[in-house]
Amino acid sequence: MIRLISILILMIALRLTNAQSISELSLDRIYGSGEFRSQVMGPLRWFDEGEAYIKFSYNNEVGGFDLMKVITETQVHQVLVSASDLIPLSKSQPLRIHDYQWSNDQKKLLIFTNSKKVWRLNTRGDYWVYNTENKVLKKLGGPEAAPATLMFAKFSPQGNRVAYVREHNIYVENLQDDKIIQLTHDGTDRIINGTFDWAYEEEFHCRDGFRWSPDGRKIAYWRIDATTIRDFYMINNTDSIYSQIIPVEYPKAGEKPSEAKIGVIDASGGSTVWMSIEGDPTNNYLPRMIWHPNGEKLLMQQLNRAQNHNKILEGTIVDGNIKNIFEDKDEAWLEVVDDFNYFDKGKAFSWVSEKNGWKSLYLIQDGRERAVSPLDSDLLSVSLLDEKKDYLYYIASPDNPTQRYLWRASLNSKKGLPERITPEDQPGWHTYQICPNGKYAVHTYSTANIPPIIDLISLPDHNVITSFMDSQSLKEKVSQLEINPKEFLQITLTSQLSLEASMIKPPNFDPSKKYPVLFYVYGEPWGQTVVDQWGGDRYLWHQMLAQQGYIVMSIDNRGTPSPKGREWRKCVYGQIGVLSSEDQAAGLNALKERFSFLDGDRIGIWGWSGGGSMTLNMMFRYPKLYHTGISIAPVPDQRLYDNIYQERYSGIPQLMPESYKKGSPITYAQQLEGNLLIVHGTADDNVHYQGTEVLINELIKGNKIFSMLAYPGRSHSINEGEGTTLHLQTMLTRYLNQNLPPGGK
Repeated sequence: MIRLISILILMIALRLTNAQSISELSLDRIYGSGEFRSQVMGPLRWFDEGEAYIKFSYNNEVGGFDLMKVITETQVHQVLVSASDLIPLSKSQPLRIHDYQWSNDQKKLLIFTNSKKVWRLNTRGDYWVYNTENKVLKKLGGPEAAPATLMFAKFSPQGNRVAYVREHNIYVENLQDDKIIQLTHDGTDRIINGTFDWAYEEEFHCRDGFRWSPDGRKIAYWRIDATTIRDFYMINNTDSIYSQIIPVEYPKAGEKPSEAKIGVIDASGGSTVWMSIEGDPTNNYLPRMIWHPNGEKLLMQQLNRAQNHNKILEGTIVDGNIKNIFEDKDEAWLEVVDDFNYFDKGKAFSWVSEKNGWKSLYLIQDGRERAVSPLDSDLLSVSLLDEKKDYLYYIASPDNPTQRYLWRASLNSKKGLPERITPEDQPGWHTYQICPNGKYAVHTYSTANIPPIIDLISLPDHNVITSFMDSQSLKEKVSQLEINPKEFLQITLTSQLSLEASMIKPPNFDPSKKYPVLFYVYGEPWGQTVVDQWGGDRYLWHQMLAQQGYIVMSIDNRGTPSPKGREWRKCVYGQIGVLSSEDQAAGLNALKERFSFLDGDRIGIWGWSGGGSMTLNMMFRYPKLYHTGISIAPVPDQRLYDNIYQERYSGIPQLMPESYKKGSPITYAQQLEGNLLIVHGTADDNVHYQGTEVLINELIKGNKIFSMLAYPGRSHSINEGEGTTLHLQTMLTRYLNQNLPPGGK
């Protein structure tokens, strides 16, 4: 009998332990096990204008992926290219496809493989062409090309040639006779043809730097002269007995940009016709360029160094003559316009501007502009400009800045008001990959508390055709956790300014107790934190902290890219770090008055990159409000960051020195009183480790006590090396537990 009772007790204990493990989060579960990892959907490409699409399907026999053609409406599947077709003669395994594209006639497949990083992304590698008619697989570059040295290869419009960049020069390879023509010859580590330098890539997202003409006869390309850009040296201390210096062409704030120009060259070789663009190239940027449909002209954006004046230039390729056909100005700054395309057979072009106080899309023709999207709310991005059906599909959220929805407006203003396409019963965050003919879309939907679902839908009825990724398994795991959902709220300050905020409460929350609060912050013009979107591992880590007894919150201050109008976003010009800090502190004070369960003596804050800078700002500027901070990869002194980003928001240092002094956290470092942990990767080519060292010196000078954690050889993301992410999160959690004790009191 005693033995039976013991067995029953043991069984109950095991059940309780198992239930506890299912309901409780741990660092190992989040970062070590992959238990909560979302499904990964392979690249999907539209085919036949959207009547079909291509997806990957694993081939068990050869161990690679087939490219499967699927009829969109009927879901009939057909193997278009088998993995067995993609095995090189000297190899036993199929090529590992990192990216691919089809020729216009859909008879040839261009495969990108063996890719390597160039700064943040894998943009250098090997390219192979597979001919679906004769089943021939051929590597590009010729016998002289070293492995993984080709960049941005793409078919000519006729599909008989491929152009690519190799070691900063542009080449064209004929697919019929394998002849390779080198178009440019002056490429070096400083003269860059067909691609871009570090700053252009990081801040303007410029990587692919050449374009085929519509008739395939010409190639337009950028040439970057970075000879005047100084090197910033990073040091690798761990890969060999002696340290190695890693130079990065990096223009700091206050330094002139690299020189950029745009030219056109015949695809069979010859001399380049350069666009005769006026102005000092070291005080202007050329971030965007497209071909006119007739192949005789280029349309370019020329942004001045202060980035508050954007000229639209049209250049003729025969002689390089330039005509200024439109311009946009702002007292603060202008973003580069990505939704910049010819319309109506080249008679007009699309443009996005905030000139009327809200971000709207316009059609520009002969200097006249006509708004297509509403002038009283923000268009966030263009999903499709469907000229044939006379519709603009775009993302907006006029009623809730934490969410995103698909809208449709007629290109003909007489057809009525815009309509929301996303169903009303799906509040949250929506993205769409719409096919060229506008009939179908890949739709991704999530909320802050619901993992993403990816469906194939028809438009405009939004009916689901099939599901690509069902998060039911992940949803069930999350539902078993003992957690409270993230809540959204608004904070009204004494100035009547309204701020968006979010809150996660402990699962055993007792409003009669006082809990420590950890704020997650970013605060700069590059991103929002208060969004109704699935946050993955970070969301789960915040929930784990809530289980320990923390309230986790976030506030979006003025200057964040929220769809709340131009004034909200751009009032921070010249005051980066100033107004944002005021808003964060005022928001905290308002929350303390509103919620008695917030422990004003246990307030923590953490952030990464711009959020790391904001963490320093709050710890230094408001030492009585914030008691513990974790600053990861911060910019303590704005003068140390790159010129394109920092001058856009803080002005040119020589003209606005006070902006940099007042906005930099290091100016106020002597006011530190609380617990501060600074974390940085020593190989961060984006936000240099230098800034943390400069800050350390300032803190030492004032005898300010702090903690420091350096990750050798890690970049800005601090994720290289085995075990790095788990170790980082373990250190962050431990620091919080020790310096901001959890639990209600």
